[in-house]
Order: sequence, then structure tokens, then C-alpha cells
Amino acid sequence: MRLILGSASPRRREILAQLGIVPDEIIAADIDETPHAQELPRPYCERVTRAKLDAIAADDDDIVLCADTTVALGRRILGKPRDAAQAAEFLLKLAGRRHSVITSVALRRAGRHWMRTQVTTVKMKRLSDDDLNGYLACGEWQGKAGGYAIQGRGGAFIPWISGSYTGVMGLPAVETVTLLRAAGYKMDDTP
Repeated sequence: MRLILGSASPRRREILAQLGIVPDEIIAADIDETPHAQELPRPYCERVTRAKLDAIAADDDDIVLCADTTVALGRRILGKPRDAAQAAEFLLKLAGRRHSVITSVALRRAGRHWMRTQVTTVKMKRLSDDDLNGYLACGEWQGKAGGYAIQGRGGAFIPWISGSYTGVMGLPAVETVTLLRAAGYKMDDTP
């Protein structure tokens, strides 16, 4: 049995490593992540995660693990900003407010599928012009849902969360371990 991580995200690899798990192979799923018209954030996140899982070829005995993280402001999906102007728009919308970070994790093995979705409520502080301009200049917003990374400099903007820190990073540890065990993956010394 091999574990295939269907993601090129270094954060997901880091979280797995913290759990003592090293994937046997990493294959980034190449899918269209464009939201459908009127699609709500949680169903969108779950649909994209399933699509990633279906896009990864593997042997029956292999375990394929995929995830997707979506930032939602109410019913609005804030994806990965295409440029600094859109990152600024997202950050200004989130500043001083609470938002949701939704991460779906899915596994496939021998034709069976498992999925869990974790939702964390995050509060972002009000951002000064210096906060915003400094963050945009550092470039950390690139490739990050909602335009920020809680595990990096963006963490200085987050005074409060209710939920899973690792979920906000991109792979909720509790849910991931639960799914891996359900799929028969053997872990040493994992709580």
C-alpha cells in the first residue's frame, strides 16, 4: 500500500510530516477550480476535493489523499487572488471581520471514498495601510485562498480562531488522521 498525496502544497506536506507521515508519492491534481454560478462555499470546497481525488490515478490498494481549502465571507468564495490588486481587495473585505475557512479532506482506496469537511471561524484585525502594503509587498498572499497565510506573516493579522489551525493551513490534522485510519493506513505513535 502506498500513500499518494494529491497536492503540491508544501503546507500539506508539512502537516503530514508533523504527524509522522511521509507520502510515497506526490501528484498535483490538475483540475478546473472555477466556482459554478451561485455555488456556495462548502459545496464548492467538497466538489473540488472530490474532483481532485478523481483526477489522481492509482492502484486499488493505494490510498490517495486530496484536500481543498476555501475562504468564505458569508456566501462569497474568496479563492486564490490572481494579482496584488485582487489580494488587496480580499484582505480589505476580510479586515475587521470574521470569516470561515473550509477545508475538505478526501481519501480513496480500493473503490471506497471517505471525506470530512472542517470549518473554522477566523477573525482578522483591521488592517492599516502599512499592514496591507507591507503584506502585499512580501508576496506571501500568492497562491493562498483569501490572500493570506495564517502560518506566515498573515498570522499577525489573526487575533482569534475557533476551529482547526491546521485546517486553516490547508489540512486539518484530526480529520486527516481519522480518515487515514478508516482507510487502513498504519501510523506509528500517532495520537
